[in-house]
Amino acid sequence: MKNKILITFLCLSSIFFQFCKVRKDISLEIKMNPIPLSAKFSNDSLSTWCSSVAKDDDGMFHLYYSTWPKRLGWAWVTDSKVSHAVAKSQYGPYKFADVALPVRGAQYWDGLCTHNPTIHKFGKKYYLYYMGNTGDGINPNGDNKAIENLNWTHRNNQRIGVAISDSPYGPWKRFDQPLVDVSKDSTAMDALAVNNPAVAQGPDGRYLMVYKAIGRKRPLPFGGPVVHMVAFADHPAGPFKKYAQPVFTVKGNDFPAEDPYIWYQAGKYRAIVKKMENDKNGKEDAMLVQYESANGLDWVQSKQAIISDKTITWVNERVQKLTHLERPQLYIENGKPVTLLCAGDTLDAKGVRQTFNVQIPISVTEK
Repeated sequence: MKNKILITFLCLSSIFFQFCKVRKDISLEIKMNPIPLSAKFSNDSLSTWCSSVAKDDDGMFHLYYSTWPKRLGWAWVTDSKVSHAVAKSQYGPYKFADVALPVRGAQYWDGLCTHNPTIHKFGKKYYLYYMGNTGDGINPNGDNKAIENLNWTHRNNQRIGVAISDSPYGPWKRFDQPLVDVSKDSTAMDALAVNNPAVAQGPDGRYLMVYKAIGRKRPLPFGGPVVHMVAFADHPAGPFKKYAQPVFTVKGNDFPAEDPYIWYQAGKYRAIVKKMENDKNGKEDAMLVQYESANGLDWVQSKQAIISDKTITWVNERVQKLTHLERPQLYIENGKPVTLLCAGDTLDAKGVRQTFNVQIPISVTEK
């Protein structure tokens, strides 16, 4: 009898470990589907960018996005504010509700600019992660053109923060110190600036952050290289412990990727990032690509890595080629991604950048 019990235990153990092994090898194939016409969020007088969505307990959807006056040109680095809109569906139409993270004074680390929102509900609270900065408040852009002239003081003051609320309507508790600051070591990969936070809870209950880091090893004011780093915390509000090894790297490329979104599914951490490698003519031909990691530290491109170029298709079968398609975020329901949120733009006949946020239905297949 004891031998039969032992044999049964060993057989079940073998099946369990084989199952675990298979789970570790699962990759995801992500396909973009035609987009409802209601799933385009834009404003005639405002540039809109960087959207992220959460669903509340009443079934309403809350979109957090970056916005600034269109007349200021491509002024995100000095004049962006994180705003909030609400809809009955993740595909809109969304209606403006309030400015979630407004200007609060140049004396604060995030006092003049808030950008890169990513919203999460952990437990009973909402955590709005973002980039903030301060500086002299001077916008070097103008004439409402598509060109991007950076205010380097503001760009190099970029830090990562989190605002916390019991409700998606706020009020949001902001902090006097960044959640993730630059490293004091001038040789560190994140010695100059940090931004683009992405956060996910892992199977062990800890919180992983992947963020864009800019070093001081290349000539200022741009600096560089521009890489991504990871950090872990036991609580969504930190403190986060940094790891020095960069991720999403490409040999010979000082700026291979940006705009990460991360989540955990089918036994691995997953990431969607904007690929920054240039095409053979030297022009930016960014694609949205997928990475995966078993531990959050070591990342490789997925087998079905490519998600999209800069083309989207609407339900009326209109195919639209965009100038940019970036800032990927996911809406996840019952543990599975169902909607990909992105920022996109085109140039009009006068060379003015026309921006919008879009919510794209997706199909995700485990392979």
